[in-house]
Amino acid sequence: MPVRIRLSRSGAKKRPFYRIVVADSRRARDGKFIDQIGTYNPMLPKDSADRVKMDLDKAKEWIAKGAKPSDRISIFLSNLGVMEKPVITEKTKKHLPKKKAQERLAAAKEKEEAAKAAAEEPKAEEAETKPAEDSQPAEEPKAEEVEAKPAEDSQPAEEPKAEEVEAKPAEDAQPAEEPKAEEAEAKKE
Repeated sequence: MPVRIRLSRSGAKKRPFYRIVVADSRRARDGKFIDQIGTYNPMLPKDSADRVKMDLDKAKEWIAKGAKPSDRISIFLSNLGVMEKPVITEKTKKHLPKKKAQERLAAAKEKEEAAKAAAEEPKAEEAETKPAEDSQPAEEPKAEEVEAKPAEDSQPAEEPKAEEVEAKPAEDAQPAEEPKAEEAEAKKE
């Protein structure tokens, strides 16, 4: 009788839980089994100790009697140090594109890289010219000019009324006289 150590599924829909069982290989996956030697809960995190629980003594005993572990069980046993890690064969490459399709993909990729390189070249030239321009210190506008510009830009220029024109020189004359008075006092001292 060919005996296997394999997984037997239980648990709800989309919430799998597996029992690790020793069963006749001709039986159904979830059918009658000889012995249950552990559990596997794939819903737990990979580093959890409760993810795979197995009675190692029973597993070694059944392997000694001739039971062959399934691929998944042999990986579990190798992680627990009972047996050597199985050799995982290389996957087939039938799903990959054929030779001509790969050539077309490579040509398209080269065109994209060339377009990116062409787009980056003007930027690189601009970057080279900018440091030369930046090497000369730029004059910063004075605070008075900065304050005056927004006021001029925000409101359209209007012609002053005759009354305002006459009033402004009178106002300007008073502050101009005050500094002269201060200078005169400074000279006397």
